[in-house]
Amino acid sequence: MPRCLCSQCARPLEFPQELSGQETTCPYCKKSTRLSVDASPLVRLPANLPNSPFLKKVGGAPETAERTPPASPRPNRTSVPPPAGSAAEAPPPTQPPSVSAPAHRPSGAEPKASPESGVAPLARRLLDHMERVIIGKRERLTLALVAWFAEGHILLEDVPGVAKTMLARALAQSVGGTFKRVQCTPDLLPSDITGASIFNPRTTEFEFRPGPLFAQLVLADELNRATPRTQSALLEAMAERIVTVDGTPYPMDRPFLIIATQNPIDHEGTFPLPEAQLDRFLVRFQIGYPAQSDELRILEGFQLGHPIETLTPVATPEEILDAQERVRRIDLDPKVRGYLLRLVTATREHPSVVLGASPRASLALLRAAQSLAAIQGYDFVLPDHIKEVAPHVLGHRILIHPEKRLRKVSASMVVQEILHQTPVPTLPGITA
Repeated sequence: MPRCLCSQCARPLEFPQELSGQETTCPYCKKSTRLSVDASPLVRLPANLPNSPFLKKVGGAPETAERTPPASPRPNRTSVPPPAGSAAEAPPPTQPPSVSAPAHRPSGAEPKASPESGVAPLARRLLDHMERVIIGKRERLTLALVAWFAEGHILLEDVPGVAKTMLARALAQSVGGTFKRVQCTPDLLPSDITGASIFNPRTTEFEFRPGPLFAQLVLADELNRATPRTQSALLEAMAERIVTVDGTPYPMDRPFLIIATQNPIDHEGTFPLPEAQLDRFLVRFQIGYPAQSDELRILEGFQLGHPIETLTPVATPEEILDAQERVRRIDLDPKVRGYLLRLVTATREHPSVVLGASPRASLALLRAAQSLAAIQGYDFVLPDHIKEVAPHVLGHRILIHPEKRLRKVSASMVVQEILHQTPVPTLPGITA
């Protein structure tokens, strides 16, 4: 649908096509404004103008919410659909967004557009830059930024040759941070990753020589080929951002991100990651094969040289740290927080699941949703943000019954079923 900004308060509005060029009342400032194509939406106006409250339902079973209107109503950011049966009803979108608006904000905390904070422009700048190397995979690149802005780590599980390593290099070069790669093999020792104390005969003292783990972005290639002892060397760095050698803790450089890869096809000579280590990764996803048109662009663009060689920084590590701090301040309505907890609880009660998601998974889902909201330009979390990241956050954190696995039931199928069955929170619409 067309979009515009209110000429009085500059709030974004979205409206049906048939209302273009007409005068209407802005639901925020209650003043008259003309509808014309302009900015991105935060409010949807029904075809017959917002004269009565509506409830929006998106996916799952219906859920009612009784609310007492406040004495001095504050404008909510919400989506209001056209009333059913209206003569001027606009055709429903293929995937209508969930309705959510922060119902309880701190006193005096008026919502501000996230682009002012710089998170969304920073994300767009990085995504556009990395797409020069990783072609046709903007959604996967966005997931990588979601993990980094949420201070998490990434597990890439895909077949060889789909740009897993290149994604890590492109991300590091786009930010200008330090980058180290570790090729995991069965004979790799923990000290080969963390570093070790070396005796200096000149000073007759032991000096610590840091390993490749002391970088802002570390690629652990084929992590499942390393022994469990070496794999466990990453745990402290992933969780605490420090490495302890000979009883002395050494802090990691920030921002700190580990991208681990593993091949899901070839299991010969591998050591499956334990559940405790899988739980440390914020997201797990696959890159997948490119579309034919995208692969044609790859053949044309890589003919004379690899674009990664000319990739220059478009951001700084300090900007990443600032984005991580701003992501923590993204607002979460109590109703949306309850929806998140119902999703996690459902994984523990599902009949096909042996081990459900832990409280750490709840925190990871919260942080990932906050990060995605900031990247998309929101200063609050919608249920849609939770639904979009949930398969990548919860899929590797639940265990399926062996007999269910024999029947081809996977963790991703269970998560999708839970998302479909869990009621989505709704709020009343805006009244004129």
